[in-house]
Amino acid sequence: MMTDPIADMLTRIRNAIQAGHDRVEFPASKMKANVCKVLKDEGYIRSFKIVARATNDIAIKVLLKEDAIVGLQRVSKPGLRQYRGYTEIPRVISGLGTSILSTSKGVISDREARKQKVGGEVICNVW
Repeated sequence: MMTDPIADMLTRIRNAIQAGHDRVEFPASKMKANVCKVLKDEGYIRSFKIVARATNDIAIKVLLKEDAIVGLQRVSKPGLRQYRGYTEIPRVISGLGTSILSTSKGVISDREARKQKVGGEVICNVW
């Protein structure tokens, strides 16, 4: 049993980038798919696809962009959740990076959260 599947996903992406791979695959979940959607919308990855090999074997395949992601950092962890209001959402590298939040409006980027004036759990930072 995995205690932090989001951290595992971020680590697999980080390792694939450092190894020079152009794609990475990991087990699927709704939260991971929503995080991948935000990464695609913000321009950090080319695309992602949910692939079902069997009824209980579902994976997400991600096509990476070269030099798009420099760093990934997990912020909210299972042992210590990090919640922020929309005025307290941290700016990653003075606004050059992106925070991904889980809000009542869904999983969205920090820019979108400030625009919609909603806060939530800060899942990770990407730059």
